[in-house]
Amino acid sequence: MLKVIIVILLICVILSLMSGLVFLFKDTGKPDSRRLWYALGVRITFATLLLITIGYGFYTGELRMGINAPWHGASAAESVAPAAP
Repeated sequence: MLKVIIVILLICVILSLMSGLVFLFKDTGKPDSRRLWYALGVRITFATLLLITIGYGFYTGELRMGINAPWHGASAAESVAPAAP
């Protein structure tokens, strides 16, 4: 469940970044427009929540680094498990 939350927060950060880019181009001639600043605030909020969630995952042990990563595959399990005689 934690990994799903991390992916959702990452997608929200990317969407907020894209909306900020759109507001940057649309509001170029409008000095009183604050939509770009609001998009920046939303992106900072999502990025902070993302970092807190990742930190919580490492703290609780749901997220790990090292040989337990999925891309290590069976080779990591073989190096940890003793060989059968």
